[in-house]
Amino acid sequence: MTQGITASSMSAFVAARRRQLVTAFVVFALIALVPRFVSDVYMMNVLILTLLFAALSQSWNLLGGYCGQVSLGHALYFGIGAYATSLLYVKFGITPWGGLLAGGIIAALIALALGYPCFRLKGHYFSIATIVIAEIGLLLFHNWDYAGAALGIQWPFTPDSWWTLQFARDKAPYFYFALGLFAVTWLVTFSIVESKWGYWWRAVKDSAEAAESLGVTIFHSKMAAAAISAFFTAVGGGFYAAFVSYIDPDSVMHFRFSLLMALPAVLGGVGSLWGPAIGALILIPLAELTRSYLGGSGSGLDLVIYGGLIMIVSLTRPEGILSIIKPAKREATA
Repeated sequence: MTQGITASSMSAFVAARRRQLVTAFVVFALIALVPRFVSDVYMMNVLILTLLFAALSQSWNLLGGYCGQVSLGHALYFGIGAYATSLLYVKFGITPWGGLLAGGIIAALIALALGYPCFRLKGHYFSIATIVIAEIGLLLFHNWDYAGAALGIQWPFTPDSWWTLQFARDKAPYFYFALGLFAVTWLVTFSIVESKWGYWWRAVKDSAEAAESLGVTIFHSKMAAAAISAFFTAVGGGFYAAFVSYIDPDSVMHFRFSLLMALPAVLGGVGSLWGPAIGALILIPLAELTRSYLGGSGSGLDLVIYGGLIMIVSLTRPEGILSIIKPAKREATA
C-alpha cells in the first residue's frame, strides 16, 4: 500500500515538473516573438531592461527568496560584472563573452569571501552589512584610476557583431540575449528548487535551528546560494555594460540597483519561480516611463512609487502578486 502511494506521489511530482517546464518553454517562445511586433527603439530598450532585471531579480531570489538571506548589496556584484567585462574588452581587446565569464567567477569568489563573515550575522544585521560593503565597493571604484575612477569607461564604437556584443542599428540581439539570460536563470532556479539544495535552502529560511538539527549544513548552504546568485548577477552586469556602452561607478553600483534587483521579487513573490518576472514586468517599465516623461524633476519618484506598491502588497498580500494569480488559476481550472 505504501509503495503504491509513493509511486503515485512520485508520478504526480514528475508530471507537475513536466507541466512547469512546458509552460516555461511556451512563455519563452512567445516572448521571443515580441521583436517582430515592436519597432519602436525606446519600447525595445524598456523590454530589454525588463528581461534583464527579471533575470537579476531571479538571481537575487536564490539567496534572498529561497535561502532567506536578504541582501541589499547586490549592486556590488552587478558592478563587478560590468567593470570586468568593460576592462577586459576596452583595455585588452578580449571579447565581452570572456568578460561575462570572468566577471561571474570573480563575483562568485568575492561572494564566498564576504559570506564567511557576513553569514555569521542574522536578520537585519546581515542586510545592513551587505549595504555597507556595497557602498565601500562604490567608493573604491570612484577612486580607482585604472578603471577610469569617477569618469568611468567608454566602449569603442564597432560594427554590429555578436563577438563584441555591439548592436547599434538593431536592438533585437540585445533582446534575445536578455531573454536567454532570464531563461537560464529560471531553469537554474527550477533545477535547484526541487533538488536537495533547494530543500536545504528552504529549511534554512524557515528555521535555521530546525534545519541544523536535521543535519543541514547551514553555512555551506548559504555560501552556495550566495556564489550562484553573485555569478548570474555579475553576468547581468556585464551584459548591461555592453548594452549601454558606457559605465561609471554610479551607473552600475548605486544602491538603486540593489533595490531594483530585490523589489521585483518582493512585489511578485519571493521564493517563487515567476514572482521576480511578474515584479519586473511592473516595476521596470514604471521606472523607465517615470524617468522618460518627468526627466530630472521626477528623479527618485519611481522609488517612492516602489515603496508605496511594496507597502500595499505587504499589507494585503505578503506573499506577493503571485499569490493573487494562483487562487484565480485554481478557480478557473476547477
